[in-house]
Amino acid sequence: MNKITKLGVSALCGTLAAVSAANAGEMTVTGGVDMSWISLDDDTTGNPIGMGSNLTFSGSGELDNGWSVALSVAMDNQDAYSNTNVTVTVPALGAIRIDQGVSGTGIDRLDDVTPNVWEEAYATGLSTGIDTVGGGSAGSTIEYTPNMLPSGLTARLAYTPDAGGATSNDKGASGLEYDVLGSGYDIMLQATSDLTGMDGLTISAGMAKVEQDSTAANYSGDIEQETWAITYAAGGFTVGYQYSKDDLGRSAGAQEYENTGYGITFNVNDDLSIGYNNYESDQTNTTNVTAKASSIQAAYTYGGATIRLAEATVDNAKYQTTAAYDKDATTLSVSLAF
Repeated sequence: MNKITKLGVSALCGTLAAVSAANAGEMTVTGGVDMSWISLDDDTTGNPIGMGSNLTFSGSGELDNGWSVALSVAMDNQDAYSNTNVTVTVPALGAIRIDQGVSGTGIDRLDDVTPNVWEEAYATGLSTGIDTVGGGSAGSTIEYTPNMLPSGLTARLAYTPDAGGATSNDKGASGLEYDVLGSGYDIMLQATSDLTGMDGLTISAGMAKVEQDSTAANYSGDIEQETWAITYAAGGFTVGYQYSKDDLGRSAGAQEYENTGYGITFNVNDDLSIGYNNYESDQTNTTNVTAKASSIQAAYTYGGATIRLAEATVDNAKYQTTAAYDKDATTLSVSLAF
């Protein structure tokens, strides 16, 4: 196996410690496929057959100085690029992750953590358009996870220099001269039973702020987001509730979203789970609208196969109040992992 030659780096005040790559790394590939059938009661279904595929390439290794490095590259349907991130873990400091803006970092990890057995209430085949918090995760992000906190407490601090900037390759730039969105930061905290002292209890909270050009038309300030959630698991049951608020910093059109969601799941046995999930989103606009989504779901696992069924409904999808935006869907999915 190849090994990078050690490099001595010098400075005026002395010589820094040399760092070399170790030769004990490995690369793995995992994947799966989802096949679905959907029926829309109040809309045109068209061809109901759907298929989703994914591949994830993962690499990991350890440097001679004890640092560990992990790489993840994900590809979705039709070989579409999904997500790349690199995480460097320093034993005495924590983990530093560089993410290209297409997977959850910071507060986006908490966009919806209410319990479900398959998908969120608004994500089982209906185009609901419901807004959730995402912080600055749309732009390439640096996220820091310290490892010196008390047992049971996790903190994540994320920063993006340009929340509206396009994904950049090595030695590249986003190529955007101007965008209303500027830099952003996220703070996320999560406490589990090791800290709370109550088995099965998890408390999560987060906030984010993204700069915006308030001189641009219809913008009045920065984006400010917050969320908190609580989940509790006992026996085969898990229940949870979440609140979030998204102030868009706009003076016209949609200006704010205030969301509440809850869910309950039950593991009938090691293979079968059932659950109910509900989500409501209040939009502040010229005419205030509440979008509501709910879903009853079941999932059965056998070996590497999972069969999932969801009965979902949405009222006022995309924050529209006409009857055409009240929809129901039944979705059947078979997932195969390899």
